Amino acid sequence: MNIGIIGLGLIGGSLGLDWRSQGHKVFGVSRRESTCAQAIACGAVDRASADLASLKTAEVIFICTPLAAIRPTVEQLIPHIDPATVLTDVGSVKAPIVDAIAPLWHNFVGGHPMAGKAESGIEVAQTGLFIGKPYAIAAIDTTPPTAVKVVEQLARSLQATIYHCHPADHDRAVSWISHLPVMVSASLIAACASEPNPAVLELAQQLASSGFRDTSRVGGGSPELGVMMARYNRPELLRSLQQYRDRLDEIAQLIVREDWQALEKQLNSTQLARPKFLRE
Repeated sequence: MNIGIIGLGLIGGSLGLDWRSQGHKVFGVSRRESTCAQAIACGAVDRASADLASLKTAEVIFICTPLAAIRPTVEQLIPHIDPATVLTDVGSVKAPIVDAIAPLWHNFVGGHPMAGKAESGIEVAQTGLFIGKPYAIAAIDTTPPTAVKVVEQLARSLQATIYHCHPADHDRAVSWISHLPVMVSASLIAACASEPNPAVLELAQQLASSGFRDTSRVGGGSPELGVMMARYNRPELLRSLQQYRDRLDEIAQLIVREDWQALEKQLNSTQLARPKFLRE
C-alpha cells in the first residue's frame, strides 16, 4: 500500500518505520527539508519533501501535525489527491477535528494512537512504539465503513489495541486520563518551584526521586501540546479539573479535621481503583 504521512515527528516517524518494515511504500511531508532528510536517512520513509502534491499516489494519508494545523493541512491537500484517498489524523482531541474535516472530506476517519515519549522529533522515532498501546478510531454515522476498515487494518498491523468510540466520548475519556494529568502534573511542578526558602527548594530538588519523577513527567512535556489539549478539549478539561479540585478539597478537609480513618478509607479506595486504568 502507498501510505502518506504529513508531519515527520515522533509519531509520524515511528508509523513510517513500522509500515516500511512491513513492505508498504511510505511518502512523507515535512515543512523542513532537514527533517525530510533525517526521515529518509533513518528509514522512516521512502521519499520525503515539503510538497503536498508528492502524496498524489497515496491510498491513505496520516496527518501527524499539531491539532491547529490539521484543518489547514487538509484544505491545502485536497486539490492534490484522489477522492478515494482515505485521510486520518493522530490528534489527541477528536470531536472538533472530526466536525471540521468530515464536511471537507468524505473519506476522513478520526484516529488517536495513544503512545509517545517525553522527547519529540524524528530523531526519537522508533519501531514498535505502538505495540500493545490503545489506538482509538472515532468514526461518525457518515464515515464510510471502507475507510474505517483501511485505518483499522493499518493500526492492527502496528500491534496496537483498537478501540472504536464516538468522538465526544473519546474527548471526555482522554480529559481524565491524558489531559487532566498534564495540568495536574504541571501544577505540581509549579507548586514545588514556588517554595520561598531557597535552601529548602534546593534540598527538595536534591531529594526528588522516583515518586516525583513519575508524578511530574507529563507536566514537563511539550508546552505546545499542553496548550492544544486545553484549547481543543476545553469544556471536558474544565469539567475534569473541577471534579479533581473537589476531590483534592475533600482530602484537604480530612487532613484539617485529622480524620485519619476516613483518609485511609479514601486511599484504600484509590488503591483498588488504580489497576482498572492500567494495562500490563
